[in-house]
Amino acid sequence: MKNKKTIFSSSVLFFLGTYAAAQEKDTVKTANVEEVVILGSRSGARSKVDSPVPVDVFNIREASVVLPQTTIGQVLNAIAPSFTSTIQTNADGTDHLDPAQLRGLGPDQVLVLVNGKRRHTSALVNVNGSPGRGTVGTDLNAIPSFAISRIEVLRDGASAQYGSDAIAGVINLGLRRDIGKLTGQLTYGGNLTPTANDHTGDFDGQNIQVDLNYGNKIGNKGGFYNITWSSQFRNPTYRAGTESGSIFNAYNAIEKRALNDGVNLSSLFTNIGTTPNSQQLINYIHQYAQGVDYFSPQLQSQIQGASTIAGLQSILGANVTDQELAYRGLSRKDFNMQVGQSKLNNHQLFANIEIPLTDSWKAYTFGGYSFRHGTSGGFYRRPNQSRTFTGLYSDGYLPQIGTDIQDLSLSTGIKGNWDGWDVDFSNTFGRNSFDYTIERTGNTSLRFASPSEFDAGGLRFSQNTINLDFSKKYDVWKGINVAFGAEHRYENFKITAGEEASYATYDAAGNLWNGTTPRATDFFGNALPGGSQVFGGFKPINAVNKNRQAVAGYADVELNFTDWFLVDLAARYENYSDFGSTFNYKLASRIKLAKNLNFRFAGSTGFRAPSIHQIYYNVTSTLFTDGTLKEVGTFSNDSKLAELLGIPKLKQETSKSASAGFTYRIPSANLTFTADGYFTRIDDRVVLTGQFPRTVASEAFDAEAVNAAQFFTNAIDTETKGLDVVISHTARFSDVKFDNSFALNLNQTRKVGGIHSSGALQAANLESTYFSEAARIYLEEAVPRTKASLSHTLSWKNATFYLRNTYFGKVTSPDIIDANGDGIISPNEHQTITDKIITDLSLAYQFTKSVGLTAGVNNLFDIYPTKNLTASTNNDQFIYSRSTSQFGQNGRYVFARLNFNF
Repeated sequence: MKNKKTIFSSSVLFFLGTYAAAQEKDTVKTANVEEVVILGSRSGARSKVDSPVPVDVFNIREASVVLPQTTIGQVLNAIAPSFTSTIQTNADGTDHLDPAQLRGLGPDQVLVLVNGKRRHTSALVNVNGSPGRGTVGTDLNAIPSFAISRIEVLRDGASAQYGSDAIAGVINLGLRRDIGKLTGQLTYGGNLTPTANDHTGDFDGQNIQVDLNYGNKIGNKGGFYNITWSSQFRNPTYRAGTESGSIFNAYNAIEKRALNDGVNLSSLFTNIGTTPNSQQLINYIHQYAQGVDYFSPQLQSQIQGASTIAGLQSILGANVTDQELAYRGLSRKDFNMQVGQSKLNNHQLFANIEIPLTDSWKAYTFGGYSFRHGTSGGFYRRPNQSRTFTGLYSDGYLPQIGTDIQDLSLSTGIKGNWDGWDVDFSNTFGRNSFDYTIERTGNTSLRFASPSEFDAGGLRFSQNTINLDFSKKYDVWKGINVAFGAEHRYENFKITAGEEASYATYDAAGNLWNGTTPRATDFFGNALPGGSQVFGGFKPINAVNKNRQAVAGYADVELNFTDWFLVDLAARYENYSDFGSTFNYKLASRIKLAKNLNFRFAGSTGFRAPSIHQIYYNVTSTLFTDGTLKEVGTFSNDSKLAELLGIPKLKQETSKSASAGFTYRIPSANLTFTADGYFTRIDDRVVLTGQFPRTVASEAFDAEAVNAAQFFTNAIDTETKGLDVVISHTARFSDVKFDNSFALNLNQTRKVGGIHSSGALQAANLESTYFSEAARIYLEEAVPRTKASLSHTLSWKNATFYLRNTYFGKVTSPDIIDANGDGIISPNEHQTITDKIITDLSLAYQFTKSVGLTAGVNNLFDIYPTKNLTASTNNDQFIYSRSTSQFGQNGRYVFARLNFNF
């Protein structure tokens, strides 16, 4: 801990020292080159300190040389304190798509643009226990970070300018325009930490990534093409402890002895209650029990004395885990889950092209294709569980969820000047699909006939956006810019059913179970569940193919009354085919109080249309809840069950936002300060409810063949308030250049007012299910309320030294447990995951103009989150929380990177 404090303190002194040194003008070469921003205004580029709203600008092309992170989400999580995204674990498809949040709001409340054009969202609905539960975000991992030149992050509500989703802000990814050279990177790294490989140490999570970029001219009038290829091969990490639960019972031990002698006891019965040759089975059990040498004489006597199946069932459930592990030459770690980052192969191709048509008009196109195959683990199916068919898997098995994620995008357009107006006409198409293949698993109800791999169906989302934009500057006062335009957006959401065996339950005869025919059972009489274990496939009844359209018109006027007073006005009308229309506006202003001091403020209304996924997503899954097997349905809001429970159809979230701040520059020291406070009120926020029990409406539940149901609904109102502070500094001493940056984000989101439940649910006291305590934690406390970073880049001749400390504030686990150890579990008692500081360090050296090498460490001191209390570990599998978002649980990451250009 002493070393960590020393590094952090040195970092602070380093920042202050460079500031002091910068005051000596005779030894410092100052540069007045300022970062300009385009996002947040339609009048063109301006200095970011002169913007009426806060915008961060990150030079990704330069940062990619020294940063340990290689994906957009992880890069932004490291360098942008207002942005949060961490790798998820054991959350089904979410393991391969890291939910991203801005200013503590949801993944679906930040809009992503590429080259200023709306990016489509993912097909995945995040319905698992992780931050952003119930939301649909943008798949940032589908875009290669090496194709990005810079990223702009607008930290202000902007629905009146850019439309739905821009409640928290907007992220614009600017693609590279380099020409005349081939650049590339070869990166290799992994996690060097004592907790690797389930806390046995060594090295895991190996990552190899190859990035190539090439660009060249098209003609002699500014045309170009720029193409990026990226391939990533990422191994999983293993952060489970040691399985501490029961694994084998006495029946498993006898079954193994019989199997070693060529006798499979499971072949002697299908339904244990109707076994015609029960005596043969009893005799075999008597015979092979004698081969279990660790059975006590008393247990052996009880077994030999039991003459019925029922008698044996009452005896053979005894836990014999430790003895049986020794017999089979196994350890408890052999039954661990795969807790950590998933295995991933990711291949991406992106292009950015412009072609001049005349001196004032040009055509452009950009987009790409990515294919990502991921594999993540589920919960281990232990031999003593009824969901494990030991006739095929005598040691149980670890099922795996395989996802094939394809992403396609293409934007084409033409822009130029017509009679003094800047005109941009474009069409942007995007598609994202998730296809599930469940591997190393089984449909337990099929017993011996079960395959080990299943096509479980998939999700697909498509979006097509047409934009026509006009903008013109007038030489009135100090300049007026008028902009207006229109947009048409078409969306399609599709669920494809899986193969029958992935979702169906079969009876003892191997036919589809009709609800009345006898079921196959295990030895103890428990019915064998259907569907592919770990992830049941989508059923034909779940399949949907739904469309919707939205049209919008906007106007934006920027008024520069004087050199020191700017006002920006924006308004937008939008109409959706499935829920109606909305009108939003924004007022922003910047007042120059002094040459280098600006005051800025903004106020706006906003909205987020419920995603088409949230409206139509539905699935029925077999889940183990509270120790029992349940059929749990996620039902759409237009279903009969939703109507019966009084759950209304989804409508748009609406927001009111306000922000105020200042920017201050000290040119002689190359110092820039910005600070912005903000407030956002969101009404009718969409959440995914908890599981309503069958007792709410038993006949309706029986008609749908489910025991529990959950829905998307506009359940609550929230308020978010916070503060962003950014301090940047640059200094030069001959061949030495210092770049220093401090950034801080403080935010707090809380539910305000009552829960918007129906009268029927209020009468049944089910509001705690409509919006649960766990849902409150995901919303308010699972993401750090405080995040800060202090980074330094020191360049000298051919060498670059990079140091960054990032502070992650405390978060709260959603599990309701006895956190204080008093033996009493209160309704809102949770474990606190304490705050941490993560240090990154790297060194880059350019050997020649064409070849350089970078080596470094992410999480230098191998910091981990606070360990879970025992009640949250699931038999010591989840040593760290999987339900909060700070910095992940992979530990120290070391890497080397070869940089080249020709």
